[in-house]
Amino acid sequence: MDAIIVTVAESPLHFLLGVAVLVAAAFYSLVALLRLIAPIPRAVFPSEKTYVTTVPNSRENVRKQLPCWHDRWLAERHRSEHLERTGNNAAAAAAALVSDAGSIEPAEVLVSVVFPAYNEEDRILPTLEEAVQYLDERYGRTTHLRPESGAKNPASRPSTPRRHLHAHNTPREDLAGYEIIIVNDGSSDRTEEVALQFAREHGLHDILRVVTLEKNRGKGGGVTHGLRHARGAYVLFADADGASRFSDLGRLIEGCEEVVDGAYRGVAIGSRAHLVGSEAVVKRSALRNFLMRSFHLILTILTPPATSRIRDTQCGFKLFSRAALPHIVPYMHAEGWIFDIEMLMLAESAPAVPVLGSDGAVIGSSPGIKVAEVPIDWHEVGGSKLNVIQDSIKMAVGLAVLRASWMMGVYRRRLT
Repeated sequence: MDAIIVTVAESPLHFLLGVAVLVAAAFYSLVALLRLIAPIPRAVFPSEKTYVTTVPNSRENVRKQLPCWHDRWLAERHRSEHLERTGNNAAAAAAALVSDAGSIEPAEVLVSVVFPAYNEEDRILPTLEEAVQYLDERYGRTTHLRPESGAKNPASRPSTPRRHLHAHNTPREDLAGYEIIIVNDGSSDRTEEVALQFAREHGLHDILRVVTLEKNRGKGGGVTHGLRHARGAYVLFADADGASRFSDLGRLIEGCEEVVDGAYRGVAIGSRAHLVGSEAVVKRSALRNFLMRSFHLILTILTPPATSRIRDTQCGFKLFSRAALPHIVPYMHAEGWIFDIEMLMLAESAPAVPVLGSDGAVIGSSPGIKVAEVPIDWHEVGGSKLNVIQDSIKMAVGLAVLRASWMMGVYRRRLT
């Protein structure tokens, strides 16, 4: 009898111990699996840190070194983490001010536009024409000549509400001009030649820059690469097919300035959610609309609160303030269609910064980078490279892997 009592008394402990062992084994097995399958971006080739542009009064092109805020930030971040590991906490804290606070070189132009392009020779010209016409009229060119018309005087800065005059990293009031970065993602067609010919005809010397990736990385990899080299106070990435009306850029800048925090970090994304039920969406196939709704349901379940409330995460028309870039770009892993969601998740999880009152005094703190969802005009453009069924499955699986990797520490806001 005593033996039975002892066995019964000890069984719960054995049971709980067994459950704990199984849970631990499952956890570490999942972590090991994620480390095997979670995407890791490849290293950048030396040629991918250069760009090609046109020169005045010549049919020749010239190759130049790309400016790169990311390289300086990366060096400072590695230094701070090295000092932290070696126990020099005071020096580590000082070095971390550069990286953790989102320090980045001052902007050289007002707007940078990044176009990821893969075999886009047939679709990129109308997009560039619309973009350049709007950018010339709204922001001007500061140092370059336009053919047959002489110098283009810089346009005045857009009249947007400035509610954060005391914020750090506020763009200079006299900043003007723009740049266009076309990331040629290993195209096998004449995308580069078509873009450079357009630049030559429109006098976009050293304004339009073509960066060619030796190996295709995917849309997300192309966008991330372009953002690493942007010089603008506001940085937009847009699809090369021209599906979004480019003049809505002004609305995105206004939306971004409405949500920027005390460090002038803000994100504004174009949204097609208001078009649900319109002809632009209804004329899509029933299968595509079903998959779109299913993906949004999965997104709502798997993503953190602020990201899950965004109605359209996949529109290829997103704008970042310059101060937001160091909190997002260095930590990007996804290079396929799912990269938009990782950007939004990284914005949501960014470190807190002080909230400033109208007099510049600190009145609190604000975690994360706020995202403004801005309705834009959009239309379907033929020639999409999206395979509806295959890529929808890949996106769902990719989202699950992405979320699990961040939750379980496979991806971290550390570099070492």
